Order: sequence, then structure tokens, then C-alpha cells
Amino acid sequence: MPLISFVKNFPSIEVRKNANLMRSLLVAGRPVASSCDGDGICAKCRVKVLNGSENLSEMSFFEQERLQMNHVPEGYRLSCQAKVLGDITVDTDYW
Repeated sequence: MPLISFVKNFPSIEVRKNANLMRSLLVAGRPVASSCDGDGICAKCRVKVLNGSENLSEMSFFEQERLQMNHVPEGYRLSCQAKVLGDITVDTDYW
């Protein structure tokens, strides 16, 4: 099972393969910013992928467009749009 790790002093969490990243974080008790209920519109749920970006689902055109429209720097993903395929390390500004 894939492992989601964090930079700060949070325990890692195990998730099933293809699990939605945002839902997995919320279930584990990590706050995730969002004003669109995970529809990919607001881009507030972005997380910085520090390790294992290849272990997330391929970025859709929709996600790329939202990241560009919201001037999100490279290395970030919308957690509501990403599926976990393997081990990753993520962080946000508000954790």
C-alpha cells in the first residue's frame, strides 16, 4: 500500500492504490483548504510534492489549466485531482 509522508511532525499514512489524495488527507485528519468541495475549481487544495511526484496520477489538462490560472508554482498538485499510486511526501503552507 502506498505511503503518504509529511515534512512536519505528522505520522505517515497508508492508503490504497488509486486513492484520491485530498480524501485520503482528510480521512487522516489533515486539514485541506477548499472552497469548491474538491471539484478542482478553486486550486486551494494544492500541495507541494517534495518526493514521489511520479507516484501520482498523470496531471490532466484541466488540472494544468487550473494551476496556471491560479499562478501556482511548479511542483504543486491539486490534491482533489491527484490519485496516489505509490509513496509520496507532501507539504502545504498551512500545516
